Amino acid sequence: MKISLIFIFISLAWILSEVVLAKVKHSKAADSKELDKFSLRFLWTTIVICVFIGVFTGIRGIGFIPIRFLSLTGLFLIVLGLIIRWTAILTLKKYFTVNVSILKEHKIIHKGIYKIIRHPAYAGSLFSFLGLGLSFSNWLSTLVIFIPVWVAFIYRIQVEEKALIQTFGNEYLNYSKATKRLIPMIY
Repeated sequence: MKISLIFIFISLAWILSEVVLAKVKHSKAADSKELDKFSLRFLWTTIVICVFIGVFTGIRGIGFIPIRFLSLTGLFLIVLGLIIRWTAILTLKKYFTVNVSILKEHKIIHKGIYKIIRHPAYAGSLFSFLGLGLSFSNWLSTLVIFIPVWVAFIYRIQVEEKALIQTFGNEYLNYSKATKRLIPMIY
């Protein structure tokens, strides 16, 4: 019972933070629709559908794995993902937008978590989605939530990197050579 309340609290905090970000950090720049290439819409559609199916599957117990620590690991990953995501957002400050957009006087940030990976906010989100699936102690929920959301984020990253290369050219290419996309020293 206690874990269920903690899960509900963490999930509500996560959802609320994303809704606030969507409202507050949506760029109104003229070129943002062209740069974004519907990646934000694709990402949100994928998330809503997969989370709905994954949560339904998890609640129904289809694919349940009777290992207690999996749900605790899932909660830990959700919180860790939120911490990583918010660290990235707070590091970027005014340059963070929910849609792909290049702002006036935009700069590539090389400090903090951005020294290690190029897309820590996405990495944090992916940790949280993996954690959501695991929090049900359910292999099917984990796959239904994580795999399609991973694919949507990869598309989003490709769109964003194309816009950054188009804007910053060699500066971004050199930064790309010095860092990994999502997983330090691996990918």
